[in-house]
Amino acid sequence: MIMASISTNKKTGAKRVAFVGCDGVRRSIYLGPCNDRVAREVQRHVESIVSAAAADVPVDPRTGTWLTKISDAMHEKFVNAGLVVSRTSQVVVTLGAFLDEYLKRRTDAKASTHLFFGHTARNLRTFFGESRPLASITPAEADDFRRWISTTEKLSPSTVARRCSLARTYFRDALRRRLIDGNPFADIGGGPKSNPERQRFIDRTTISKVIEACPNAAWRALVALSRFGGLRVPSEALILRWGDINWAEDRMTIRSPKTEHHPGKASRVCPLFPEVRQYLDELHSLAPDGAVFILEALRPTGSNPGDCNLRTGLERIIDRAGVQAWPKLWHNMRSSRQTELTEEFPSHVVTSWMGNSERIADRHYLQVLDSHFKKAARPRARAVSESTRNDAHGEPGNEKTPGIPRVSAIKVGDTGLEPVTSIL
Repeated sequence: MIMASISTNKKTGAKRVAFVGCDGVRRSIYLGPCNDRVAREVQRHVESIVSAAAADVPVDPRTGTWLTKISDAMHEKFVNAGLVVSRTSQVVVTLGAFLDEYLKRRTDAKASTHLFFGHTARNLRTFFGESRPLASITPAEADDFRRWISTTEKLSPSTVARRCSLARTYFRDALRRRLIDGNPFADIGGGPKSNPERQRFIDRTTISKVIEACPNAAWRALVALSRFGGLRVPSEALILRWGDINWAEDRMTIRSPKTEHHPGKASRVCPLFPEVRQYLDELHSLAPDGAVFILEALRPTGSNPGDCNLRTGLERIIDRAGVQAWPKLWHNMRSSRQTELTEEFPSHVVTSWMGNSERIADRHYLQVLDSHFKKAARPRARAVSESTRNDAHGEPGNEKTPGIPRVSAIKVGDTGLEPVTSIL
């Protein structure tokens, strides 16, 4: 580790921080009379800067933020010591120009991701201004930005969190390119990236009414693929091909544009659930010879599946069905399916079928239902469980628990327990 030392002039009390740069030359920063705390802080940041330069990596975000806050006089001492570039001699890069270049470089991002990038970039341009020097934006102004999008833009807490996180990503890129000394958004806490208030479990009675109100077989298949297959709409559903269906083994291969950039995540195999198969059978009987895509009738005329507006169509169907529309129409159907499946299968199996991780499932998909509370509150189920443990150890059942009879043999009919039935 790069070390710096502190020395004090016994006559004047002035302190200096000495260090050896990457070129092997010993240099000093003269601080004048100051207390030990200030000297140790300067020492720590000098070590951070020299260590980062030796490793050819950006400085620690805390050091970068500190450099943006110090006075011009103190900053110039670091310039004279060869640690940083002078504020006055730096090429002025404006926020607008930087954002334009960043968005051009992100050729790896999907069209929907670029749309998300654009919303955050628009917020930054509106708040700070196109011509604002990038390096002049301070951590305090980053705090102001977060408050502004929370109030003026009237965004949900989860959307605020995502946009602040992306703003932090923008400025981290600028830091790595050494356009700024520190990331002003480094300490901005976005908050929760999920919004439980917008979660809804779409029960089977509701979805049956919606499917019955669909205008044709393609729409019925789409709703079934979302609610019972757990497919993402539109990205996964609209590129599903007849060749992806393995009728003999009741499986289907789902191609996922959202996760294809992760190794091994370009596609996944999940069961051809009975609730899905019946609608695919219907659609298959109507498909013309040579048909490739299952939902050809709903695909947009362009090459990008995201260009269609299926949400509006689903809203009309829900209204026709006479049921209350729910937030996040497609996401909550997928979330409902993942919650259902997790009740019956191990989580690692379900996440493999759904194409996400257990961490993402816990944060964004799995829901706590009224049925969970009701099941936990059944007293006779607890009594049977206690009796089972006692019988296994050869102990008299429940003799220490007044009012609960000993159960010597467990039968579904005798105990009142509901038989476990498949949700499929």
